[in-house]
Amino acid sequence: MQSLSTISDFIRWGASRFNEAGLFFGHGTDNAIDEAAALVLYALHLPHDLHASWFQSRLTAEECDCVLGLIHQRIEKRFPLPYLTGEAWFAGLRFTVNSHVLIPRSPMAELIEGGFSPWLDAEHVGRVLDLCCGGGCIGIATAVYLPDSQVDLVDISTQALAVSEENIQEYGLSDRVHAIQSDLFNSLDSTRYDLIISNPPYVGAEEMAGLPQEYRHEPTLALHAEEDGLDIVKRILRDAPQYLAPDGILIVEVGNTASLLQDTYPNMPFVWLDFAKGGDGVFLLRAEDLAQYTDSI
Repeated sequence: MQSLSTISDFIRWGASRFNEAGLFFGHGTDNAIDEAAALVLYALHLPHDLHASWFQSRLTAEECDCVLGLIHQRIEKRFPLPYLTGEAWFAGLRFTVNSHVLIPRSPMAELIEGGFSPWLDAEHVGRVLDLCCGGGCIGIATAVYLPDSQVDLVDISTQALAVSEENIQEYGLSDRVHAIQSDLFNSLDSTRYDLIISNPPYVGAEEMAGLPQEYRHEPTLALHAEEDGLDIVKRILRDAPQYLAPDGILIVEVGNTASLLQDTYPNMPFVWLDFAKGGDGVFLLRAEDLAQYTDSI
């Protein structure tokens, strides 16, 4: 390793080793070079937008050991990058993450950054519910982009909610964002929400078996939902009308189970959202439309 000395050297070498090991990228980056750059800069306590002029800087012996240690962990244990760094970026915001929560990667970030236009008037969104919140990224980002909203974060996992609390404190939102332990709606009061948004478990047994090794470090509770992946989604569809405001909307990510969901409820007026930055499998339902089909769920 004596031939490696600069930041650029370690990024290039790390990327080569990542490709050689056949790693999966999809938890913040989509290629070996970006993954190696993120890992090296984190180890050196440097910003991800470091100016190019710094990349020829030489590392100290201690820094070399730190960088190499992280690169070896990424390869040998297949830990996702955010679990090694303890942070993930979503909707342009930094969040604390650990192995108790799903790493945020939902295309719904684009909706949040756009203030949910054209589906909601951002100035008139009072109450928001983030179901199956994990580390709270979706709900907290919504609170940041909709500064007049009150947001409830709900998850069944107390360990996940502890991470949510960290992120709430990080953004100074304890007056507007509240973490609640609940199995979906079970422990909620009669509050009506202008927006219910959820990235619930929706991975079926067959898809779980084929996931890359990196995903297996994420909590199964946050990914897997019975055999076909629709168990949790069906419960959300069944109960959401009782918690939506009359002009409220429900937005749920269902990923690869989208076709199965559409086939299961062929008359449900799902609006499947398009994303300029990529991603699919997210539906929107208006409260008035959903209420008409509650009996069929």
